[in-house]
Amino acid sequence: MSEPVLKEAAPAGRAPRMNVNPPVFFVSAALILAFALFGSVFPGRAERLFAAVQALIVLDFGWFYILSVAGFLVFVLFLMISRYGDVKLGPDESEPEYSYLSWFAMLFSAGMGIGLLFFGVAEPIQHYSLPPVGEGRTIAAAREALPLTFFHWGLHAWAIYIVIGLALAYFAFRRGLPLTIRSALFPLIGNRIHGPIGHAIDIFAVLGTMFGVATSLGFGVLQVNAGFNYLFGLPTGPLVQVVLIAVITGLATLSAAAGLDAGIKRLSELNIILAIALLLFVLLAGSTVFLLQAYVQNIGAYLGSVVQRTFRMYAYEPNPWLGNWTLFYWGWWISWSPFVGMFIARISRGRTIREFVAGVLLVPVLFTFLWMTVFGNTAIALDLAGVAPIAQTVATDLPVALFVTLEQLPLSMIASGIATLLVITFFVTSADSGALVIDMITNGAVEDPPVWQRIFWAVCAGLVAAVLLLTGGLQALQTAAIASALPFAIVMVFICYALLRALQTESRGTSIDLSIAAEAPPPARTGMTWQQRLDSITHHHEKSDIAAYLADTAYPALSAMTEQMLENGLSPTLEQNSDQLVFNVPHGEHGSFRYTIRARGFRSPNFAYAETRRMHGAERQHYRAMAQTSEGDQPHDVTGFTRDQLINDLLNRYARFRHARRLA
Repeated sequence: MSEPVLKEAAPAGRAPRMNVNPPVFFVSAALILAFALFGSVFPGRAERLFAAVQALIVLDFGWFYILSVAGFLVFVLFLMISRYGDVKLGPDESEPEYSYLSWFAMLFSAGMGIGLLFFGVAEPIQHYSLPPVGEGRTIAAAREALPLTFFHWGLHAWAIYIVIGLALAYFAFRRGLPLTIRSALFPLIGNRIHGPIGHAIDIFAVLGTMFGVATSLGFGVLQVNAGFNYLFGLPTGPLVQVVLIAVITGLATLSAAAGLDAGIKRLSELNIILAIALLLFVLLAGSTVFLLQAYVQNIGAYLGSVVQRTFRMYAYEPNPWLGNWTLFYWGWWISWSPFVGMFIARISRGRTIREFVAGVLLVPVLFTFLWMTVFGNTAIALDLAGVAPIAQTVATDLPVALFVTLEQLPLSMIASGIATLLVITFFVTSADSGALVIDMITNGAVEDPPVWQRIFWAVCAGLVAAVLLLTGGLQALQTAAIASALPFAIVMVFICYALLRALQTESRGTSIDLSIAAEAPPPARTGMTWQQRLDSITHHHEKSDIAAYLADTAYPALSAMTEQMLENGLSPTLEQNSDQLVFNVPHGEHGSFRYTIRARGFRSPNFAYAETRRMHGAERQHYRAMAQTSEGDQPHDVTGFTRDQLINDLLNRYARFRHARRLA
């Protein structure tokens, strides 16, 4: 069933319409704006609070982060090798919307971002100069720097994304539930996902995503400021960084306001091209053979130590390195997971679970390892050889690490300009796409929300990033990531259990329902002739055709059923809006039976980061009337059913509902 939404018409000159799930939208917005106000009015107190919160979480909940992230990796590997790996993310007959080449290219794009540009040099050189154990700036430290970096950016990070992406894809495409985080807990709490518990889950997801996006934007603006300082002599400092946040967030806001989805798509593709060009330039301009050798050796060292590092807590020799690096990353990835998870879910419909897990684990991880090796080992080699004191420079100014490294290569000004441009374009696309994901969570995954809502969340992300930088800089960014992820990490543990429980209801064949058979009803039950079925299967309908079908055939059928049930002493209700009908029969403590018919568009494949259906032209979609009950079953196609056939379909499913609830 669709989330409750607040819908208001917006005639010219009046207030803009709203299309939101009120509890999630207003509570999330209030908490975020309250945080921004507190940080702006009491910056000193906020800075002290951030330091105290980070220390508390690291000391008392670090073990939970370490254990849960390890569990996520074990869980997704288990799904990949188990019999559940054959289950499709969609109906059994569905096929992937994208070829392997296109899918891998988009997974590759998901692995790119501000973080790789900021930490590509900064993290390896930090581990080389200040390792968790042992002496820094030695051959031994250089050998361990990249495996430590791989640990933070490798299998564990993408296992976190897989948990959310897989749950979203499975419950949305195979079970027909809304594409929101709460849907993943349907096997545990049933229809209560539409009540306060579901609202709380989505609020946690919104807060985590907001602070994850703001953390990335904070790192991004530090990098942009360093780039402009290197290229044009622009001073560095909080005031300049806040102005940069305002300007770049304004670009994202303007793109959303103008509806430039195609522009965002082209920016995403440009990002990939520029990133590959920059990577190849550093690889070829640097010591190519050494970097390729280091890439192979780094992967081997990472795999050889991954289990030990996964569970290392420094319990016997307390070390602040754990909180500053590992726990920060685990929190950042968890808070970022609804964003990346939504994207990889959207592009993976029709894949099997085994394909999904293997592809998402391998493709982005291998590219990330190559990026970190090329930039990190280049910087370390330059420092070891005494060519440039990169480690010393990074110790005093972390964001400048990338530009100090590029300065030692040919065409350094051009390379630094490309790097700065990359950060800016990633900033714009991250702010716009992150705002889109938050908007989808707060509006119940409706297909065409008002543009102003997306603008609101983009502005909030910029505002939160500015407050974090002003009230603690890098430490505040780390605290925001770690603290905002804690409640959502608990939700993710339950999501794993719910997904496993749902998969256990799958037979080795085609059973995909949580409680009752949910395949499209056979012709004998609906009375549909074979001629009707052939026409329904082969005919492509416009949206207006399905809207007319809902108004002229489906609504009278459900109205007749409503009147008859009222005469039989029941209390059914029938709701109608522009693209769906919701028939509801309450049964007290036994729950309610809902039968929903909605217009659903099916699109042709295309590429855009966190794309929505609105990004695809109407001529590229065809529409069907899809029915679904409240029992978590898969939507089934009722396009072309007559009035009596719809009534029979509803009665068949209502009878099974009563049987499952043991109602007389």
